[in-house]
Amino acid sequence: MAQGFLSAEGSLSAEGSLPAEGSLSAEGSDFTVVIPARFASSRLPGKPLADIAGKPMMQHVYERALASAARKVIIATDDERILKVAEGFGAEVCMTLPGHPSGTDRLQEVARIYGLKDDEIIVNVQGDEPLIPPSVINQVARNLQLSSEAGAATLSSPLTRVEQIFDPGIVKVVADARGYALYFSRAPIPWARDDFATEEKRVSADACFQRHIGIYAYRVGLLNHYVTWGVSPIESMESLEQLRLMWHGYRIHVAEAVATPPHGVDTEQDLLAVRALLAREQELDSPEPNETTVRA
Repeated sequence: MAQGFLSAEGSLSAEGSLPAEGSLSAEGSDFTVVIPARFASSRLPGKPLADIAGKPMMQHVYERALASAARKVIIATDDERILKVAEGFGAEVCMTLPGHPSGTDRLQEVARIYGLKDDEIIVNVQGDEPLIPPSVINQVARNLQLSSEAGAATLSSPLTRVEQIFDPGIVKVVADARGYALYFSRAPIPWARDDFATEEKRVSADACFQRHIGIYAYRVGLLNHYVTWGVSPIESMESLEQLRLMWHGYRIHVAEAVATPPHGVDTEQDLLAVRALLAREQELDSPEPNETTVRA
């Protein structure tokens, strides 16, 4: 396990231990999943409705969220086209106001509409993550439930390739020994002084680089504070919303994900890759034609 990070099982030191990963108890399943879905997108307009293996992308996300231990799954949108399609496949939909500056603000409106209490937990599952494993939804909710000092929880996965570490499109996170985030950045953190000293940079076997996985669990009380704050200077510089929480002194729990979600759909190339992946899975799941079928 990389130093300063919780294991996939979520285990901590004796100072504050979390039980091993497993199925959630009835009490542990007391969280709500909200899937913000916007039609507008600068790189891929209308992507929640993009067809993947015969279903709109947000239906894949919704069905994976339903497979988690959440007591309720809600799609949050301000678009009538998304509302109509989502209701068509049986989803629960909450219509929100247009113009929210972020998905986090949209979450808070959903919490207010549903009358959720400050100590209740919402898991924000991005609407462009059609391959998200239900196990990571359970994990991030459970970790927040068991981390009383945190206002939010998120996940990470190891980074081992130099080009990924230096890619500003991949957000890195550093955490302390108890699994609380110290900082998130698009820059290579921590800076490996010796490994990066030469032109041919390398990554040591004992390096602790972690990629941030963009799934969050929030306590509703934190969301209620969040919408009253302005954009923080470090958030503006890095273009990372989570830094607003840290700027205001809130702790974010981080653990290595029990399963690494595939990359979300941001571009047309991402969409084509996900379509190809699901097409291959469907081919593998299809039964082999029997002799009678072939001869027919």
